[in-house]
Amino acid sequence: MGADGIAISSDGTRLYYCPLGSRKLYSVETEALANRSRADRDVSATVTDEGDRGGASDGLESDAAGNIYSTNYEHNAILRRRPDREWETVVHDPRLLWPDTLSLAADGYLYVTANQLHRQARYHQGQDLRQKPYTLFRVRIDVQPILLR
Repeated sequence: MGADGIAISSDGTRLYYCPLGSRKLYSVETEALANRSRADRDVSATVTDEGDRGGASDGLESDAAGNIYSTNYEHNAILRRRPDREWETVVHDPRLLWPDTLSLAADGYLYVTANQLHRQARYHQGQDLRQKPYTLFRVRIDVQPILLR
């Protein structure tokens, strides 16, 4: 599986992304992506290796305060990278079974699904171990989403 996490910086200048099967976070200049006349090698020159995220994930989100949020399916958690580039745990819960699809709302809550991807039949010799209903969680983080113009 390829890149499966995307979030924009609070100032709109960088786009963060992560490969699903990796612990790494990367970013690229948004201006380079938007400029169709730039050669691929010029765009790739703006890619920055942002380092290890503390676990594999596929969900990313960002907020107006400059934080980056990352799901962490290895630890049933959501992590936050503060503007000082340090990671911290926002929430850990055994019910966060493969957390994915983060969304920060204006109400100050971060929403996340537990998609149970790892419980699919293809990973368990044909036996589907997923349990319905699928769950949508929320956690109050009291920050605002990014509103770009």
